[in-house]
Amino acid sequence: MNKQPIETARDADLRLSPQAMQRAARRARELAAQTGTAIVVSRNGVIEYIHPQPEPAVAQLQEQRGPYGDKP
Repeated sequence: MNKQPIETARDADLRLSPQAMQRAARRARELAAQTGTAIVVSRNGVIEYIHPQPEPAVAQLQEQRGPYGDKP
């Protein structure tokens, strides 16, 4: 087995695979939260069911318009 860090791999796909795995995991959590399903993981040989919570909607603030010309 190669002991070199994956970040030093010659193959760009291999080098960028950790970021791709992070994106896939984030998308799986989003989808599970939207559909109300659990994510099944194994930690130390124990199967766990994780029920992700949907992300709260971020309120968007809109500033009042400033005066235009001499109009209020």
